[in-house]
Amino acid sequence: MIQAGKFSGLDRQTNAMNGIAIQTSGLGRAFGEMWAVRDLDLEVRQGEIFGLVGPDGAGKTTAMRLLSGILAPTEGDATVAGYSIKTDAESIKTRIGYMSQRFGLYSDLSVEENLRFYADLYEVSRKERKPAEERLLGFSNLTPFRKRLARDLSGGMKQKLGLACALIHKPEVLLLDEPTNGVDPVSRRDFWRILYSMLKEGVTIFVSTAYLDEAERCTRVGLMNQGQLVLCDTPRNLKLGMAGLLFEVEIANPRAAKEQLTKVLGANRVSLFGGKLHILAANEDEFALAESALDQAGIAISKQKRIVPSLEDVFIDQVTQREVRRAS
Repeated sequence: MIQAGKFSGLDRQTNAMNGIAIQTSGLGRAFGEMWAVRDLDLEVRQGEIFGLVGPDGAGKTTAMRLLSGILAPTEGDATVAGYSIKTDAESIKTRIGYMSQRFGLYSDLSVEENLRFYADLYEVSRKERKPAEERLLGFSNLTPFRKRLARDLSGGMKQKLGLACALIHKPEVLLLDEPTNGVDPVSRRDFWRILYSMLKEGVTIFVSTAYLDEAERCTRVGLMNQGQLVLCDTPRNLKLGMAGLLFEVEIANPRAAKEQLTKVLGANRVSLFGGKLHILAANEDEFALAESALDQAGIAISKQKRIVPSLEDVFIDQVTQREVRRAS
């Protein structure tokens, strides 16, 4: 473990040789007495897409702002593209592309004018900017709309333009804070297609999202809650690591069934998924006990099947376990 605040030029060279794009050590940020991020330790490898997942208020945006050099840490340190956020924040800003939840597009400028403005900000040479502009417009499907004012774009198109602006200077690391929040499904698909294109070119992508289906697309995922990292692994390993057997149950009154099963299994073992229940049982016998409890309560199961856990199941399981431990 690297000690907080001890990153140096040698560490920067070591990280580069080891293929590490982002490394945090005991990273934390407090606002008054409230810790938005605490004890954050993680590594993101060069050329991977890392997803930071969690509900609103989990600390994802604060973590992004710390890594981009916008916020100073209260404790700990991190390196991004080999530079410390405490001592080399300005060096980081030239090597990253950062797209906040409300990216700063200029509504009175056209699509191409926004791109050129960001090219000026990042001091992209005249020789490089024209081919970069054409390429970014092309793979974001914005070429037909290059003269359109940003304010007249759809939500999905604004997000794609924001991404193009963040990429105009060919960053080593791309930081994206919930980039598809509120975007329609087709635009979300197009956005991820663009990200995969960047991934093939060696850009490291660090993306936060509240959509757990999007997290499935990432190389690795960090589950965050109440400012702390709960789990971190590949989506496959996170799902395989969930203990017990998971059953999906279709039932006439799922809320009443959940209340009944909570008495038998505990609050952290039963979750509502739309009009269905997900029941986490230690084994087949325990699931039979749950079935018996429902039968005695006069609640009939119309359909049931054993399922592979989703990341949402894993996240709910981890969060509820932590809540139970705190209450005990």
